[in-house]
Amino acid sequence: MELLKRLSETPGVPGREERVRELILSEIGPLVAETRVDAIGNLIAFKPAGKKPPRGWAVEKVMLACHMDEIGFYVRAIDDEGRLRIQNAGGFDTRNLFARRVLVQGKRDLIGVLNPTGRPVHIATDEEKKKIPTMAEFFVDLFLPARKVKQLVRVGDPVTLIQTLEQIGDCYSGKCLDNRVAAWVAINVLRKIGKRSPCDIYFVATAQEEVGCRGAGTSAFGIDPDIAIAIDTTLACDTPGIDKADAVTRLGEGIGIKVMDSGSISSRELVDAMVALAETKRIPYQLEVLPRGATDASSMQRSGAGRRTITLSVPTRYIHTVTETCHVADLKAGVDLLSAYLTK
Repeated sequence: MELLKRLSETPGVPGREERVRELILSEIGPLVAETRVDAIGNLIAFKPAGKKPPRGWAVEKVMLACHMDEIGFYVRAIDDEGRLRIQNAGGFDTRNLFARRVLVQGKRDLIGVLNPTGRPVHIATDEEKKKIPTMAEFFVDLFLPARKVKQLVRVGDPVTLIQTLEQIGDCYSGKCLDNRVAAWVAINVLRKIGKRSPCDIYFVATAQEEVGCRGAGTSAFGIDPDIAIAIDTTLACDTPGIDKADAVTRLGEGIGIKVMDSGSISSRELVDAMVALAETKRIPYQLEVLPRGATDASSMQRSGAGRRTITLSVPTRYIHTVTETCHVADLKAGVDLLSAYLTK
């Protein structure tokens, strides 16, 4: 899991995914025939079919989309004391942002502390203790003179949360497993299938998913695949205080085969094919219906003339926090199912 650790801990806010892109490129280079980076910042890798398809079948193009950006921030202002005001890029629950260390990618990397304005708990009123701060109230303290801060940081520099990836029990927990686990799954799929696939595979590490699934739409338009598969995370709300019916998925019970979310409805034939294959190969799976949220499938499905689309989802607890957690068995099931499908 050393690769997953590096993927998780590498910073890459929407629009500034270059460090993640270089890491992925270093891993997939020997596994593919061609790579390129498009105008929006997607990394597109081409792996040609390694064997002939069944007689009478054309070679199909399959696109695998794994977004490489994480929710984060941009510096929007620097005040007279050298503290950074920030703009979020992606959806945060501000209750999870108190007292966090952050990485500021200025002229050099700087570590800061993220906190909201206001008085500490020791001197706060009862009403102040109940208040949930807005995003606009948060600031980053670099503990440097304002003059020095303004030499090293400018408006528009990216800021990401700092968190190491750790193994806890049968799981891995850290930041931005949404969606670095998808890159881990796809890379291991490419390693596993070798030259056994009868289809042309386009692996795309997409940009700017967290702010509107932007990169997947442009890349799907350019590639024009026959089948588009998004690999992403989904909610595993199998925790106290949530009804079992609202869990969406459960940790450790298999890869999620998405039926629908608020951005796309998966092609029925692909859902049926994935389910049949999982049952034949005895790969654990869960059918997933997500009431709110979307993946790269939403923009791939509607790009150009449209295409057959599905999402495979890694169940994840505590999404959009620095304790996102995935189960080893679900990661393995994702690799096994997608490998089986691409070599079928």
